[in-house]
Amino acid sequence: MSLNGVKVIEFAGLAPGPFAGLVLAHNGASVIRIDRPSSATRDLLCAGKRSIALDMKTASGLQVAKDLIAKADVLIDPFRPGVLEKLGLGPEVFHTSDEREGLNDRLIYARLAGFPRNGTHSTMAGHDINYIALSGILSMLPGTMDKPTFPLNLIADFAGGGLLCANGILLAMIERGRSGRGQVVNVDMVSGSRYISSFPLLSAGSGAWGGPRGTNFLDGGAPFYDVYTCSDGRWMSVGCLEPQFFAQFISKFNEVMRSGGKQGSWSPSQSTQSTKEDWPKLRKYLDDGFKTQPRDFWTEVFHGTDACAVPVLSPTEAAQLHGSLHPMPHPELSRMSPPPLQDEIKTLSPGKHTLDILRELGLSEEDMRRLVAEGALGKEAREPERPKLKL
Repeated sequence: MSLNGVKVIEFAGLAPGPFAGLVLAHNGASVIRIDRPSSATRDLLCAGKRSIALDMKTASGLQVAKDLIAKADVLIDPFRPGVLEKLGLGPEVFHTSDEREGLNDRLIYARLAGFPRNGTHSTMAGHDINYIALSGILSMLPGTMDKPTFPLNLIADFAGGGLLCANGILLAMIERGRSGRGQVVNVDMVSGSRYISSFPLLSAGSGAWGGPRGTNFLDGGAPFYDVYTCSDGRWMSVGCLEPQFFAQFISKFNEVMRSGGKQGSWSPSQSTQSTKEDWPKLRKYLDDGFKTQPRDFWTEVFHGTDACAVPVLSPTEAAQLHGSLHPMPHPELSRMSPPPLQDEIKTLSPGKHTLDILRELGLSEEDMRRLVAEGALGKEAREPERPKLKL
């Protein structure tokens, strides 16, 4: 696979950091997650990863972390700015400068922050909704007339955060192939959200985004780009922006209305799409019409056409369609086989591979007993009845 032989150290975190590590693991990288001892995890983005539990508050636990990073190709830092620096694990320790030789000048040091590192919010806690709020894009998203609605935590955490972090790591690896040196990859989720939202942000106030939020083509203003409720409470998505696609859609829709005697005194034509004054009537017509039949009926009506109308699937339905509970790694590379996926969704127990990783690092049994005695592997490691940490 593309990243076979690449060693990645990922400090445990939530959402963006684990996703960046998952992208690398899916493409062959060896990813080790550093967890805190006795920590619980809700991280489901752990396929193909291993875990070591280290108490970074102990000198020996910190040294093990430093040794792991010194032998790695990539480090993923998900903490607020300054956390790893205070521990003595900042990029200046590993990268060579005019003043000192670093421990690993080839290291790609990827830092994932929420707010811009040099901005006025850099020391504040935040989440996806806060990052997209400052990016400018939340103010443009659909919702009610009173306020916009946020799209789960997809924009900042995963697109502008984890995915751009993985992209930055790959770019740094390409550059390292020329220079032989690593570098810092700085990602913040406000800037990342702005970048992946370049099209709407650059279009704001003109063209498709010329009107107030909720009145434009792509923000819920256009009745031919929206989601509609069917008679069974499930939904259909409609996205026939282009005139030729709208023509197919409205022809099919009108045909169903006529055959069922539901058309009423007014029915839209192809020209209705470009007549904005008729949009409220068109929306009501579609609202009422979709509610006359269940979702799967409408699915059959539009399947195989260019009407740009398909069903909104539940996660279970989508898994059945794609043949797996796990979303497949993407994109597909023509000369690479996709990694095998797990049959079930599960987490990675913190510290599950601690001893194996320590042995790979070159530590002897005596060295590992010393780490246990010093508490570097956590309190539970001192309990001999726990076979996973028994030496």
